[in-house]
Amino acid sequence: MTVDYDDRYSYGKPQNSFHKTVNIPDVVVFPRSQDEVSKIVKSCNKHKVPIIPFAGATSLEGHTLSPNGGVCIDMSQMKNIKSLNLDDMDVVVEPGIGWMELNEYLEPYGLFFPLDPGPGATIGGMCATRCSGSLAVRYGTMRDNVINLKVVLANGDIIKTGSRARKSAAGYDLTRLMIGSEGTLGVITEVTLRLQKIPQHSVVAMCNFPTIKDAADVAIATMLSGIQVSRVELMDEVQVRAINLANTKNLPEVPTMMFEFIGTEAYAREQTLIVQKIASEHNGSDFVFAEDPEAKKELWKLRKEALWACFAMVPNSEAMITDVCVPLSRLAELISRSKQELGSSSLVCTVVAHAGDGNFHTFILFDPNQEEQRKEAERLNHFMVHTALAMEGTCTGEHGVGTGKMKYLEEELGIENLRTMERIKDALDPNNIMNPGKLIPPHVCL
Repeated sequence: MTVDYDDRYSYGKPQNSFHKTVNIPDVVVFPRSQDEVSKIVKSCNKHKVPIIPFAGATSLEGHTLSPNGGVCIDMSQMKNIKSLNLDDMDVVVEPGIGWMELNEYLEPYGLFFPLDPGPGATIGGMCATRCSGSLAVRYGTMRDNVINLKVVLANGDIIKTGSRARKSAAGYDLTRLMIGSEGTLGVITEVTLRLQKIPQHSVVAMCNFPTIKDAADVAIATMLSGIQVSRVELMDEVQVRAINLANTKNLPEVPTMMFEFIGTEAYAREQTLIVQKIASEHNGSDFVFAEDPEAKKELWKLRKEALWACFAMVPNSEAMITDVCVPLSRLAELISRSKQELGSSSLVCTVVAHAGDGNFHTFILFDPNQEEQRKEAERLNHFMVHTALAMEGTCTGEHGVGTGKMKYLEEELGIENLRTMERIKDALDPNNIMNPGKLIPPHVCL
């Protein structure tokens, strides 16, 4: 436990989030077991003290802010792997373990957990925000890869949301209810995850395009072709420029697509050739591919570190990071309209996308000391969210709601949906101690 001001302040302002700190937790606690979490929560409920679950601090929409003070429960000490069931291809873990640490443990067994959000993300936080990543186009999001949870509810009770069976028709699907609830319904203390075999062979390919629309059209055509790619990533010319500057590379500074194909060696190569043909039909050029493990790792490293490359390009800046998702057929239109708006802005903006499932991101770089720049970043963010909503999309494909996206939920989901969410929240957390001020807009909480 700590009450040190500097420590508490660091918990009130998560890293790489543009949201302003309005308060900090009154105390930070570090439970080491499920029973300790239950005791902490039960005491907080008795005294009506707010609780803020915390782990990797990689969330981007203000999920771990402490607007009402309270107790921050840092789950980072609970990172044990409780059991690995090889024959069932599942693993039971505590919430504080990172997905990268987990995959290091699994690699000798020929298994891996396929979701790959930002480095540092933990399994508990990934459940809470219903995250995904570049491999979601092949393996689905967090809701598709969690078999069962244990959760401490607001009154301190511990529930198990399911069994270890791969499917079940027994009762309400409380597992899916908790995934994406962002700490507003309970504290996750154990997770059973579905695992996958490490692919026998993979090929990573890159291709350049004259326009961002050409690149997006290739993503759509690739998915419509029926090829089961494992990654389809898009970067605009500004993002490639940032990568060149940060990594002393000399990549062509044009819209670029990255693909990954997996399977047997023959199948992966066959897929590569089919997509190469699709790309050539949409003005693609410089199609290159890699099969060497180190070369593939280096290519994906450039994409995974895209945000850090932006900060190297614009030092002392912050990033407002959009995250919207649309039906795949509207992706090219969304990106084209957004690029027009971004290109006319005074701010440096880069585009990246998990293009295979219509998930579109922009890094909008601004000086946090310049209020006009912050307002311009917010305007661009607002524009892209409303553009996505007008295309029957969502305000967030993978980052979650937190405090940053609450204002868009009524337009996207409707007031009846939000009132239903509030009734669930009120039933499970009548004292509103579980991460209050998040997910559900304040005007619904009456």
